Amino acid sequence: MYLILEHITKKFPGRGQEGLVTAVEDVSLEIGKGEFFTLLGPSGCGKTTTLRLIAGFEFPTSGKIILDGRQLEDVPPNKRDMAMVFQSYAIFPHLSVFENIAYGLLIKKLSNDEIRKRVARIVTLTKLTGLENRMPNQMSGGQQQRVSLARALVVEPKVLLFDEPLSNLDAKLREEMRFEIRDLQRRLDITSIYVTHDQEEALALSDRIAVMNRGKLAQLGTPEEIYERPRSKFVADFIGLANFLPARVQTLRDGHANVLVGETPLLVSSSIATPETNALIFVRPSDVKIVNSSVTENVLEGQVTKATYLGEKVDYRVRVGEHMELRAQTDDATRHAPGARVKLFLPTEHAWLIGEE
Repeated sequence: MYLILEHITKKFPGRGQEGLVTAVEDVSLEIGKGEFFTLLGPSGCGKTTTLRLIAGFEFPTSGKIILDGRQLEDVPPNKRDMAMVFQSYAIFPHLSVFENIAYGLLIKKLSNDEIRKRVARIVTLTKLTGLENRMPNQMSGGQQQRVSLARALVVEPKVLLFDEPLSNLDAKLREEMRFEIRDLQRRLDITSIYVTHDQEEALALSDRIAVMNRGKLAQLGTPEEIYERPRSKFVADFIGLANFLPARVQTLRDGHANVLVGETPLLVSSSIATPETNALIFVRPSDVKIVNSSVTENVLEGQVTKATYLGEKVDYRVRVGEHMELRAQTDDATRHAPGARVKLFLPTEHAWLIGEE
C-alpha cells in the first residue's frame, strides 16, 4: 500500500491541562496509490485530526505514518510532499490567480518557463482559463475554490488532502464541484484523502470510505458496502435514512436469520457471525414496499400515521404494534391516507440483522 497508518493515537491535554483527551484512538488504514479515500463522520469524531496527522500539522502520540516506504510521523509538513485544499480557500487576497497558483513553484525555485508551463496546464484543467489576472475579490466562491485546488495540484504532490473544501458553497455549486474534483483526481491519478461530514458527498466521490466515531474507526469499505451493509446502528443511521426494528433471533445460518418482530416471523439477511438473542433489523425506507393482501411472507401490518408528498415519491410513517414506527418511501400511484391499514414488505436481501448497540 502507498500510504499506511499503523495504530495511530493522538491525545491532547484536557481543559486546564488536567488529564488527556483522546481525539484519535488506535486507527489503522492502508490507502492505495491513486485511490480517492474519504474520512467521514460527525463533528468531533476524529476525522480532521486524522487528516492533520497525515499532513504533519499534528504529531501522533503513538503509531506510525508511512508514505511510499518512508516513515513520516516526525517529518514537518513542508517535507512530506503533500498539498492541502482548505475549507476557507486560504488563497492570498493580494495576489492574482496566476500568482496564487504559482506560489508553491516559486518556493521550489523552478525556472520561469517551467512555472508558466505548469500553471498553464493546471489553469486549463481547473477551468480557470481567462481568469489568470483576476484578484480573489473579483471571483465567486466556486472560482476561488478552483484556485485553491489548482495551487495544490500544480506542485504535483504525492498526496492531495481535502479538509471539507465544499462546505462554504451553495448546494448546486457544491454538487458541480464534487464531480469536477472527482474527474480531476481520476485524470491525474493522484492519491487523495478527503474529509467531510456530508454522507452524499462521501458516497459520490470515494473509492473507499472510513466512517469514524468517537476517535475510532467504525467501518471501512466501498460506498456500496457502507450504505448497503452497515455493521452497526451508528453507521446505518449516519449514512442515509434508516429503519430499526428490535428482533428476537430464532436461527442463524448461511448469512440469513429467522427472527421474530413482535410475534411476526421474518427472514432477513445477517451481518452477525454468532447468534445473539436480541438484535436490530436495519432496512432503508426506500426498500420497504407497501403491498396488497396477496403477499403473506416477510410482511408487517400497520397503520399510516403520516403521508408526505415529496414529488417523485411519498414518505409514509406507519405504526407497527404499539411502540414501533417504520418509514416507507414509495413511488406507487396508489395513495394511502393517514389512518389506512397497510401491509409492509421487507425484502430479505435489503433487510439486515445488525448487532444491538
